[in-house]
Amino acid sequence: MVTKKEIKQSFFIALWFMVLTFPIMVIKVNTIKHIILFRWENFVWVGVIGFFASLIWNYFLRLKEQKKKSDNGDDIPLVHRLLQNERVRIPFLAAIAVFFLAYPFVFPMYHTSIMISALVYVMLGLGLNIVVGLAGLLDLGYVAFYAVGAYAYALLNLHFGISFWIVLPVSAVLGFICGTLLGYPVLRLRGDYLAIVTLGFGEIIRIILENWDEFSNGPRGIPNVPAPSFFGYQFGQHGSVIYIYFIVIALVLLTIFFVSRLENSKIGRAWIALRDDEIACQAMGIDKFKTKLTAFALGATWASIAGVVFAAKTSFVNPMSFTIWESITILCVVVIGGMGSAIGVIAGALVLILLPEYLRAVSEYRMLVFGALQVIVMVFKPEGLIQSVRKKYKFEKLKD
Repeated sequence: MVTKKEIKQSFFIALWFMVLTFPIMVIKVNTIKHIILFRWENFVWVGVIGFFASLIWNYFLRLKEQKKKSDNGDDIPLVHRLLQNERVRIPFLAAIAVFFLAYPFVFPMYHTSIMISALVYVMLGLGLNIVVGLAGLLDLGYVAFYAVGAYAYALLNLHFGISFWIVLPVSAVLGFICGTLLGYPVLRLRGDYLAIVTLGFGEIIRIILENWDEFSNGPRGIPNVPAPSFFGYQFGQHGSVIYIYFIVIALVLLTIFFVSRLENSKIGRAWIALRDDEIACQAMGIDKFKTKLTAFALGATWASIAGVVFAAKTSFVNPMSFTIWESITILCVVVIGGMGSAIGVIAGALVLILLPEYLRAVSEYRMLVFGALQVIVMVFKPEGLIQSVRKKYKFEKLKD
């Protein structure tokens, strides 16, 4: 039931939106004819939409409060319930497998290329999920390790002709080493201080790549990075996109396997303990520095592997591909998907990367819609699209 207070509040919100958006939605300057057009119909539409959007917003907030009051503490996401159900799990996973296997043959090459980008972000998100979601370390310089992998492939191929398949494991080792080297001096910090230091590290790497011409070719970047070959056979453009798509699928499955195994291992439980209470974790005898360093190094490993795939897909790398905004996007994937949840990170990457591309039809407003959707998710699902579910062990007494 809508109250008078909510109607009054919605009216003033609509009025505020009308005033706020007046210069953008109403006034249009024609620079050719030197005239100003006033689109008053947009003014009215902003008011009407703002009024009803506010009413709907209040309605869902009320539902959220009621659900919170009646919550019995057993709010398991639908995806987890499907995976826990023995009869539904196999058909559900089979349907997902069929969809992804058939995707490049059903949809055009452009859509396949977008999906490759989304799957690369799945890898990046799962890697950052180790650092942020499991270990609770806020890393804003994660894109630096992404750049390490991309430039490792571009430079090793340019100077020594080393192929994609050889660089892939080499980049993983480089990422691990770089993660360890960065983590060693900075992981004694925590919270905002750690975020600022990692942010600085990410910018240092980008600036080095941009200014060290002899090493990285500077802002011009490195072109003609070759796509991966199949036992020496080089595919054409369309075939190469499909081949990279299946390589990324395999790498994502490998990442999911390793991350899930790590999460349920001894070190994974140490990460979660560190995230929940650092002092209690240390009191239980866990070496918090080594635990943090392991998380940082393993997260960097997956970022570096994703960088190699990125370089192979785009066939060109330059420093502007690795700005702070990339780190923020990857962090958004983890937070909006669900920190600590591998399934949530996958959902977050697919939504955040695919949605802006498919909103190009409304290119003038697509980032506005994209931002609004992020706000809606954070307000109504603060734990993420698919929250993490802790594994429970039940011990039953043996019957005689």
